[in-house]
Amino acid sequence: MDFSEVRWEEIGTASIETLQILGAAGLFTVILGLPLGVILFMTGRSVSVQSQVIYTILSVIVNILRSVPFIILIVALIPFTRTLVGTATGVLGVIPPLVISAAPYFARLVENTLREVDRGVIEAAQAMGASTGQIVRRVLLPEALPGLLAGITITIVTLVSYTAMAGMVGGGGLGTLAINYGYFRYQNEIMIISVVSMIILVQVLQMIGDRLVIYFTRK
Repeated sequence: MDFSEVRWEEIGTASIETLQILGAAGLFTVILGLPLGVILFMTGRSVSVQSQVIYTILSVIVNILRSVPFIILIVALIPFTRTLVGTATGVLGVIPPLVISAAPYFARLVENTLREVDRGVIEAAQAMGASTGQIVRRVLLPEALPGLLAGITITIVTLVSYTAMAGMVGGGGLGTLAINYGYFRYQNEIMIISVVSMIILVQVLQMIGDRLVIYFTRK
C-alpha cells in the first residue's frame, strides 16, 4: 500500500462533510426526539384513556421506525427526501433519513432516562402545585440531565455508523469516500484512512460525552 498517493484534500473534505452531517442530524434528532420522549413518558404514566391511546399510537410509530434497517429506510425515503430538501444524495440528502431513523431511537432513550427520576421529587413538585410544563422543565429534565447527555452521546455515535451506511447511496462524508474509492476502486489506503478516521471520531465523541456526564453528575 502506498499512502503517498492518497489525496488528503479529499479526506479532509469528506471529514468535514461527516461533521456537518453529524452536527445537523444530531441537532434535529435532539429537537424532535427530546419532546417525543417526554410525551411518551408523560402519557405512559398517565391513567387517563386519552393519554394511553396517545402513548400506544406513538409507541407503535416509534417501534416501526426503529425496526426498519437504516439502509432500507434511506432508500424508501428517497422521494420524501427529494421533496423536502431537493436532493437524495450528498450532505443534505442524508440528513432527513438520519433524523427520521435516530429521533425515535433517542426518544426511547429519553423515556427510559426519565423513568429513572425519583418519583418522590415529581410528587413533591405536584404537591406544591407545579403545572405539567413546570414539572418537565424544572424537575424532570434537570434531574435526568446526566442520563440525557449519555443518551445524546450514544445516539450521535450511532449516527456515525449510519453515515457510513449512507455512503452506499452517495450520502457524502467518509462513508461515501470509503465505498467509492476503497471498495469500488480497490484503493485500500482510502478504506483504511476512512475507517481509522471514523474510529477516532467515535472515540473523541464518546470521551466528550463521558466528560459532560461526569461533570453534570457531580453538580
